[in-house]
Amino acid sequence: MDAIQQNLLEQVAGLHEIPAGAYNIRANGQMAGRNTTANIDIVTKEDKAGIDIRIKPGTKSESVHIPVVLSQSGLKESVYNDFYVGEDADVTIIAGCGIHNGGSQTSEHSGIHRFFVERNARVRYVEKHYGSGDGSGERVMNPTTEIHLAEGAYLEMETVQIKGIDSTRRVTKAEVGRGASLVIKEKIMTHGRQSAETDFTVNMNGEDSGVSLVSRSVAKEHSRQMFRSRIIGNASCHGHSECDAIIMDEANVSAIPELTANDIDASLIHEAAIGKIAGEQLMKLMTLGLTEKEAEEQIVNGFLK
Repeated sequence: MDAIQQNLLEQVAGLHEIPAGAYNIRANGQMAGRNTTANIDIVTKEDKAGIDIRIKPGTKSESVHIPVVLSQSGLKESVYNDFYVGEDADVTIIAGCGIHNGGSQTSEHSGIHRFFVERNARVRYVEKHYGSGDGSGERVMNPTTEIHLAEGAYLEMETVQIKGIDSTRRVTKAEVGRGASLVIKEKIMTHGRQSAETDFTVNMNGEDSGVSLVSRSVAKEHSRQMFRSRIIGNASCHGHSECDAIIMDEANVSAIPELTANDIDASLIHEAAIGKIAGEQLMKLMTLGLTEKEAEEQIVNGFLK
């Protein structure tokens, strides 16, 4: 891999070298490296672009890295990855996509990930998006995540996009079973004329199921953001959705919550806050010697940390 691709890998997956454990690295539409372990198998799909990742029941303290990098201007691809996590497993999955566009054509990656998490299994899933390059071509990412949690399963998803993506539509759909829990933490920053749309739909189908959706975002300059969340309680359950956004310059931010209770014991809550940086926060930091711009950067970095 060249220096540009290596930098993208570092940004989206924290990789400075070949990772330990199972991995599948995709570069410019082709597999650039793969490793499997005794407990984690990775198989190329035969009917479409993508892979199946099968994690054996009882697998503990292992990780899977599946980053994607694009450095060819004009390349557009859709990749389908399915994760099958066996009972009582406890694993970490590191995904992410980086696009470097130095040309005039649009580069686009659409990742469609499906998770089938079996009884009492636990998954930590990290997905980072990053864009670079001084070309006029757009960098577009449209990730779709579909989650199925069996009884007692747990999935924590951390998704981060803080630089370089011109347009993104992030769709997440989940079915949560009895005693299962889903935690989603989203962080987004847009600037220029970038746009970001988030769309969550979660069906709480099992008794004592739970979900927590937390989105933190910063919109600068002329960028646009939209956050939609739908939590549907079909049983005795607990659901919480929270959207906190800082708006700056001439940006636009919308938060559209929707809660539906189909069971008398469904407890659903949504919180949303959109506003500018408080003047007293700026003044406090400026009295310590920071310029206004430096103070804004400190506040934004702390908010998205």
